[in-house]
Amino acid sequence: MRIAVVNRDRCQPRKCARECEYFCPPVRTGDETIVFVDDKPVITENLCVGCGICVRKCPFGAITITNLPEEIGAPVHRYGSNGFALYGLPIPVEGKVTGLLGPNGIGKSTAVAILSGLLRPNLGRDASWDDVLERFAGSAIGDYLKRVAEKGVRTAYKPQYVDRIPKSYRGSVKELLKRTDERGELDALVDRLGLRPLLDREIDSLSGGELQRVAIAATAARDAEFYFFDEISPYLDINQRILAARMLQDLASNKAVMVVEHDLALLDLLAESVHLAYGTPGAYGVITRPKGIRVGINQYLRGFLPEENVRIRSESIEFEVHAPRDEKDVPVLVEYGEFSRSYDSFELLAMPGVIRRSEVVGILGPNGIGKSTYIKILGGIEKPTKGRIDVKLRISYKPQYLKAESDITVEALLRGITHDFDSSYYQSEFVKPMALERLLDQSLTELSGGELQRVAIIACLSMDADLYLLDEPSAHLDVEQRMMAAKVMRRFAESTERSVVVVDHDIYLIDMLSERLIVFDGEPGVRGIANPPCDMREGMNRFLSAIGITFRRDEDTKRPRVNKPGSKLDRAQREAGEYYYALSC
Repeated sequence: MRIAVVNRDRCQPRKCARECEYFCPPVRTGDETIVFVDDKPVITENLCVGCGICVRKCPFGAITITNLPEEIGAPVHRYGSNGFALYGLPIPVEGKVTGLLGPNGIGKSTAVAILSGLLRPNLGRDASWDDVLERFAGSAIGDYLKRVAEKGVRTAYKPQYVDRIPKSYRGSVKELLKRTDERGELDALVDRLGLRPLLDREIDSLSGGELQRVAIAATAARDAEFYFFDEISPYLDINQRILAARMLQDLASNKAVMVVEHDLALLDLLAESVHLAYGTPGAYGVITRPKGIRVGINQYLRGFLPEENVRIRSESIEFEVHAPRDEKDVPVLVEYGEFSRSYDSFELLAMPGVIRRSEVVGILGPNGIGKSTYIKILGGIEKPTKGRIDVKLRISYKPQYLKAESDITVEALLRGITHDFDSSYYQSEFVKPMALERLLDQSLTELSGGELQRVAIIACLSMDADLYLLDEPSAHLDVEQRMMAAKVMRRFAESTERSVVVVDHDIYLIDMLSERLIVFDGEPGVRGIANPPCDMREGMNRFLSAIGITFRRDEDTKRPRVNKPGSKLDRAQREAGEYYYALSC
């Protein structure tokens, strides 16, 4: 079975010579495999021979031709001729949290729209609800869709991009939450998520982390049978993520809760089962049957799904237990003394430290503890109140919050930063790994949050600098993009002997990326203390002991996994003071 997808937004026939039609072999023999309707190409899939010439010849990368096994059957939904096709649906289960794991642009939002009753599945044609119910008759998802068709399912939905909330709502946090309080649980939710100090604040004055917690509370306060949360981790620190996860587990005691999440440590803790989604972003997506959470995540990391007999990635994502590097042979890039920065209600104190050449230093700590302020001072963007930073270095800085204010294209932006854009090194080390080829001719204002994040990471690394500072590079990236970003940053530091400092809350990213850690202590919003850089074991133990959780290594993949509180291994690691590494490491 073959599907052909044309991205109508990328397709620009007025700027090309219609190469897709001109070079198509069946068209040259007289078949109407590709015809233009309303100035856009329409590909007849049963006439297409799958040669891929149109894919390679299209100057805008607007065409995707994919061969699928016949066993996959007809799509659950397709967005018209040559549009995105979704195969399979996740199944909400009452009394459980179900995870949904897969790349961006793979159809997760389409699946949720169907489950929520916002979109009627068309089975790839103009199908009625009777056709849909006949297709899924006798299955759990069929029973659920029958209730949806009869308008019998109440749903609540938390969107992915919470920073858009201020554009659609004006008023205080208290007013917003009162409007959503349908279960009478608002006070409990406010206390559990630490929202009490925010109630009188205006929505448009909240930070990203504060908006995320408000959005979670507003969704959980609804009286619904099916709750869907599209990423709860962005902008939240690790402690806040765990508090939100436990709240959702309590919510699922008598409700059906489904969560899309790219923080694998959080998803592992939160969900009991997971549906994996694979395919080609923007072209088609396949959602698997449910799998146990450990098995599902491990299969996803390996890139091979045994039950489906499908390889979803050419190579597996691997975790290593890093051996400490001998620091005697590593030259120092910068050595700084103690400094502080004071505001009206907050003070940051930084202990003396050293950053070495060609190393990646991770920064961990709760929100509101001064991490962003610290790297701004380190980069010379802000000045300390006391002490001096004599960092006579060239600095490249990626901020936490990104905003596209220019219509410049991605390619023009990168060419304006570096002269190496056309080199094979730049293309193979930056553009291809971060999948920027299809974004190069798009303007910055057209990019999604995840696309803008990938461009910002590469723009930062493209600068000619000695020290690279990146604030939360994982935000809005899916699992594969996060792991690839970690690999790109690590390889960049090693090959160029430049130093990279990364602030992030994703344990997986920090684990793959960092050689040493800077851990922040203190009281969020009042006082922050930046400790000197230390090795991974010491830093992780210090950080995790402060928030009271332990991690172990998965036996098969070596990935970090959160121990259940009070479990035998959790107690043993606490007694040994090993909060992050297994006792045998």
